[in-house]
Amino acid sequence: MSHPVMEHPVLDPVKAPPFPEAAFTILRNTQLRRNVEHATDVIQGKRNKLVAEKADWQDLRAAGSALRVHVLENLEHYLTQFEERCTAAGGVVHWAADAAEARAIILDVLRQEHASEVIKIKTMTSAEIQLNPAIEAAGIKAFVTDLAEIILQLGEDEPSHIVVPALHVNRTQVREIFARKMNRPELTDDPQVLTEAARTFLREKFLRVPTAISGANFLIAETGAVVIVESEGNGRMCLTLPRTMITLAGIEKVIPRFQDLEIMLQVLARSATGERMNPYSSLWTGVAPGDGPQRFHVVLLDNGRSEILAKPRERQTLKCIRCGACQNTCPVYRQTGGHAYGSVYAGPIGAILTPQLMHLEHAQTLPYASSLCGACYDVCPVKINIPEVLIDLRAKVTDKERDEERRFFDPMYLGLRIANFLFASAGRFRLAQRLGRMGLRLFTRKDGWIHSLPSIGARWTMTRDLRGLPGQTFREWWAGRDAERGKEGRP
Repeated sequence: MSHPVMEHPVLDPVKAPPFPEAAFTILRNTQLRRNVEHATDVIQGKRNKLVAEKADWQDLRAAGSALRVHVLENLEHYLTQFEERCTAAGGVVHWAADAAEARAIILDVLRQEHASEVIKIKTMTSAEIQLNPAIEAAGIKAFVTDLAEIILQLGEDEPSHIVVPALHVNRTQVREIFARKMNRPELTDDPQVLTEAARTFLREKFLRVPTAISGANFLIAETGAVVIVESEGNGRMCLTLPRTMITLAGIEKVIPRFQDLEIMLQVLARSATGERMNPYSSLWTGVAPGDGPQRFHVVLLDNGRSEILAKPRERQTLKCIRCGACQNTCPVYRQTGGHAYGSVYAGPIGAILTPQLMHLEHAQTLPYASSLCGACYDVCPVKINIPEVLIDLRAKVTDKERDEERRFFDPMYLGLRIANFLFASAGRFRLAQRLGRMGLRLFTRKDGWIHSLPSIGARWTMTRDLRGLPGQTFREWWAGRDAERGKEGRP
């Protein structure tokens, strides 16, 4: 019997529960876990097949990594160049130090446009700054146009994957959502039928709403252009039909030249969706009279990125091109999906990005949401050493916790201090072994296994059993062996 997850997952790191708590709830939702496992298997299988056909795949990864490293080392130069070229082409560039400033800038533009509605291309950056709630609080209705995002919006759900936001929802559930929210009870769960229903629902929005908001896959410093890649064409509609376009992009999204797309689009498409090339790659530069939006704004978002940039080891986090390959291969993500991470950035990349964006004030459990198996590093198209950053962040979290008085009474820390005391002396360690055998004998069943423990031990036995302690330790056996040999006169 499956159990429902939280009806409204919280993807705000400030409000979200710790990862272990959220994951425990999700692990009981067998349907969600099956959905996630099936979807990630399909995507990963397609990715592996297309990567295998590229004899120079490792060279592409190395080139992509080198390009991203070069950009981060010269970020100020390329951002300034982008601003100059974009402004010269008729765009307006805004700089936002944090989420609050970015929201204020976008809301100010929307008020200038007298907007009561906006259409949106899928953008995780807007979710990072909690833009939708801010827009709605101002009386402006936001319509997301990505198929997966419209499923989630109508179902009052949250995204759980970087590339495939509704990965945790199967088509039967999609049919139920569309039938209820679109008043279309006749719909079947055939993918073509559901896609057509979404197309009909969105087409009216495309033709009527004059203001759009997008993210950006890349910003090209050389030309001042913005690049969006997608698979459905909804982005193309948002980029061409509205009168006003607002693009929100993290400062790390810039690349030096148009020519650099030759590398980035190859590794992104294969890693993200298992395609040789994204079906729709849209580039636009400023404003062209009579063609597309006539007012164009770009909001460059920092929101903690500069602090990450200043740290030599953690800086590589900003190389990410949001392909989601690390999520598809991660054994932890595949069991929990994205909602357990409490952030729009889930999986291994979220485990290192979110805590840093939160200055380690929140999401402190995410660096521990990993087995450190290294699979994420193996598939990353720009060679981010995620395990290395995870270990570094764990050390920083531990150092931070040492200074908190409440940790003195935390059962785990108390247990570790006791263990440190016992392990520091051979005599104390042997005494603890004898007492442990006596105490655990009460919980060891006839089959020799411990199936349940009280208090903090219940966290372990809740999902696994423990072998009962043997009647004799290795050291005791060895000492007895030497004693027997002595009696027999053997050396």
